[in-house]
Amino acid sequence: MAFPVLDMHCDTADRIAWPSLDPLFYQRAGHAQFNPDDPAAAEDTALDDNGCHLSLNKMGDIPWAQCFACFIYDEFSPEESIAFYRHVMGHLDDEIRAHADRIAQARTAADIRPRLESGGHVAVRTIENARLFAADPDLVGALADEGVLMASLSWNARGPLASGNDAPEAGVTELGAEIIRHMEDARMVLDVSHLNDTCFADVLRLTTRPFVASHSNSRAVCGHPRNLTDAQFAEIRDRGGVVGLNYCPDFLRDDASSVEPTFDDLCRHVEHWLDLGGENSVALGSDFDGTDLPSCISSAAKTPELQAVFAERFGEEITRKLCYENALSFFERWGR
Repeated sequence: MAFPVLDMHCDTADRIAWPSLDPLFYQRAGHAQFNPDDPAAAEDTALDDNGCHLSLNKMGDIPWAQCFACFIYDEFSPEESIAFYRHVMGHLDDEIRAHADRIAQARTAADIRPRLESGGHVAVRTIENARLFAADPDLVGALADEGVLMASLSWNARGPLASGNDAPEAGVTELGAEIIRHMEDARMVLDVSHLNDTCFADVLRLTTRPFVASHSNSRAVCGHPRNLTDAQFAEIRDRGGVVGLNYCPDFLRDDASSVEPTFDDLCRHVEHWLDLGGENSVALGSDFDGTDLPSCISSAAKTPELQAVFAERFGEEITRKLCYENALSFFERWGR
């Protein structure tokens, strides 16, 4: 039995837009994974069929809601980030229009469930590392009006709003606190994945609404600092938020450099969270096209196999909640 999907994070929008970017962004980012001279990458511009982890064809017949993040590099200035966001999301919009018979854009959280229940696919706009808001805080409301349902404040480095684990002692900045207030006013969901522990503690103090960790695992199961402590998970759970299970090998097991993770490793994180009372707090946050993946879940096409393992291990009710219902219910309650 296949279950609908609401996946809270992928970087596919960047991946398919990258070949058409201004060379300025290649120079700033300095990352080889999206090399404009790579013929294979240059062909991966379409949403329906590509060499990425995620495509419409790989989604298959499963009703599927996908959060498409615009991932903004730490190297980009806030002003450059605006131009980068516009290009990436403009390309995604063009692809959605080109395949309007197969996928629709969600403008609000209320648009998601009808599309899933009709058996279709739906795209949800999000932002990873919303440093563009530092250039103009009014962008929060403007982009919320355009359909951005969720955003995170940082990636790995020290940022203008908040910081990741490359700067573990840095907290949420004064401007970051202002942006959180703008996000809450606009009902744009705050995503705490990539925040360091200092910033996470600040978020607990600064927020009045539930928030999510769109693609983070359990630090008790795998000790990577990108994962959540049990106390952090409990705060998200108790505040009514959700946590998306990340398929990145380094976040699944401590010895991933020598032992490839399996479905059992994904299940261990889910099982731990269930033991912590997280039945209504666990979701999917694959990180498709943002990381290497283990062979067991090497693309979206293998999702039915993962669902079958979840159903056998946890039962159909938990699997349904994990695959889409928890995240969907959260967005319906707390999103725009």
